[in-house]
Amino acid sequence: MTAKAVMVLGTTSNAGKSWLTTALCRYYARQGLKVAPYKSQNMSNNARVVAGGEIGSAQYFQALAARAVPDVRMNPLLLKPEKDTQSQVVLMGQVNAELSRMEWRGRSLSVWPVVAKALDELLAENDVVVIEGAGSPAEINLKSCDIVNMRVALHAKAACLLVTDIDRGGAFAHLYGTWAMLDKAEQQLIRGFVLNKFRGDASLLAPGPQMLQDLTGVPTVAVLPMWWQHGLPEEDGVFDDRSTAAGAVTKTVAVIAYPRISNLDEFQPLKNVPGLRLKWVRSPAELAGLGPADWVILPGSKATSADLAWLRAQGLDQAVAAHAGRDGAVLGICGGLQMLGEALIDPHGIDGNGPGLGLLPVVTVFDEAKTVRHRQAAFAGVGGPWAGLSGVEVQGYEIHHGQTARHSAMAAAGDVACAVMPDGLAWQNAAGNVLGLYLHGLFEDPRVLQALFGSATPTLESVFDGLADYIEQHFEPGMLAALTAPH
Repeated sequence: MTAKAVMVLGTTSNAGKSWLTTALCRYYARQGLKVAPYKSQNMSNNARVVAGGEIGSAQYFQALAARAVPDVRMNPLLLKPEKDTQSQVVLMGQVNAELSRMEWRGRSLSVWPVVAKALDELLAENDVVVIEGAGSPAEINLKSCDIVNMRVALHAKAACLLVTDIDRGGAFAHLYGTWAMLDKAEQQLIRGFVLNKFRGDASLLAPGPQMLQDLTGVPTVAVLPMWWQHGLPEEDGVFDDRSTAAGAVTKTVAVIAYPRISNLDEFQPLKNVPGLRLKWVRSPAELAGLGPADWVILPGSKATSADLAWLRAQGLDQAVAAHAGRDGAVLGICGGLQMLGEALIDPHGIDGNGPGLGLLPVVTVFDEAKTVRHRQAAFAGVGGPWAGLSGVEVQGYEIHHGQTARHSAMAAAGDVACAVMPDGLAWQNAAGNVLGLYLHGLFEDPRVLQALFGSATPTLESVFDGLADYIEQHFEPGMLAALTAPH
């Protein structure tokens, strides 16, 4: 091992591990160091296509922040929840059916050699590897099969930061309790505590940080103020409801937030479009009041049939159909495209059979083979609210089992779905107000934002630099450099 490992641990989920890891990746890259991110196991339905398959979106963005080429070693084990007690297991970028069926404790032990090898390779090839933990390292019921927190920290001899969300309350107790439940060798790896999402006067925290240091020997090295608009997508869920950009609201984009929503990070750029309000919707009442100028988006799903059943149970199927019936714009992406069709056909038991919403005259058949690839394609002539996309070439990525084609009987009767991208990538109804496509990342392409909204949003590069500036400003002087120094 030649690289220095810096690890970000959290007292809870959503404490701020992912964005802090991303900020550290850019900070160290700006020091002229060769940097790579790493998270041995991630549980998320937000995934990106990289060399060798797919990894969690958080590690994809962290790699870009590190100015590194994303690859599967940066997130060797990805768990994509399909049910509360079932996940699809992706090992080194590829779906592994055997591991998906395995009991999770045995699975963790069996994959440790693989994830450790990936970490060792990154340590050998870089100056700094910034590692992200998962959940809390103090979950003692999981310690015997831990492959993502302190086992990784010990293996990499990592300098660890422990971050907590002070906005939730109980931050000092969270930090002390987490530290106290670690073994002595693990405690010695904790180099600093970080208080995240603080609102107010930091001087009022005294004497808490000093008392905590007296108890643990660990200093509080940063107090990070609440920052709503940092520009980095949420990793796992719809946490940020402050999704209205500057200016008077002229358009609302309502995204249906079903239980197994996937790749929701691709909507982050919409939060910065002037005059646009991004709204996460879980009930018909939340769709009430939308006009024809507003959009409804059915996003990707890790369990299309189950999420479609949930949508019907909420009455959202009727609400979406009513919006479309008023010539309102409806966009389906990947699983959302599949839902918009007439039927889901599953001969291999991949996702489930069932009727679609009937807003596009297409049928989806689930295939055993999973399509995982980058894609660049141009829109053909597109009508309705999407007309600005006509002729626009866009870049994105595909992650899906389904293959979608025209409904042959409906086409013969004259209700023909218009193919507006090659190879069944995108379809539009005859009226022009319903569009479905398999291509993820549409709104991350500046050409699309310009075509649809006449505006651009901050680039990822500016977001990464902003994150690095932020931690450089708020960490104790010299602390970031000290984490990579011999200890």
